[in-house]
Amino acid sequence: MLKRSIINRSIEIAMKIFSASGLHLPEFAFWSPAEWEKRGRECDEIRDCMLGWDVTDFGSGNFSEIGRTLFTLRNGRHDDPRYPKSYAEKFILDPEGQRAPAHFHRSKREDIINRGNGFIVLELTASDPEGNPTGGTLQVAVDGVSRTIDSGSRVALKPGQSICLAPRTIHQFWGEGGDGIVIDGVRYGVSGEVSSVCDDRTDNVFIHGASRFPGIDEDEPRRYYLCQEYPAAGA
Repeated sequence: MLKRSIINRSIEIAMKIFSASGLHLPEFAFWSPAEWEKRGRECDEIRDCMLGWDVTDFGSGNFSEIGRTLFTLRNGRHDDPRYPKSYAEKFILDPEGQRAPAHFHRSKREDIINRGNGFIVLELTASDPEGNPTGGTLQVAVDGVSRTIDSGSRVALKPGQSICLAPRTIHQFWGEGGDGIVIDGVRYGVSGEVSSVCDDRTDNVFIHGASRFPGIDEDEPRRYYLCQEYPAAGA
């Protein structure tokens, strides 16, 4: 179970790091639960497309090593004509030592962008049609320049660099070194994701098993709703 106190603290660190990196969040990023409970159907796109804060330990019980804090700014839905956007965008907090579990996406194509001052390191692995890791090589593009890398190797993105990942590319990435911002002894990088529509409920395949959204231990009051927690309009 992921403690609510860790979620609250992680969101507030993300707000500071994003701001210090020149990344400005929309107004709804700062709405309290009380503010959300006054909101009606005009905010359905935020609710239905799962925009906003997303903090998870993927069921690991070890958030500092296997976890994510991110903010989804825009997204569409394949199954709802009200939301025809074909793209999505996220800001991702990258503390040194923390990463998501190795995974791939069935259909999502994404660019990972280093939007901070440190390095963003990606470990990339090819998969077979059944989703199992394989050897061989991968074709990737860094800032539009194609390169061939060995499956299982790493690519380090400098500030401003980006890499395009095709669907079914197994990946993990994390912040590392450089001039990342330090809070309480932890160095933070920042990455961004620009992609086709993101469906976090069905499109993620975790190589060693994981849960995309966490169980939560309510050890203190919620300060912000997560993207999967919004109250219904008028609730």
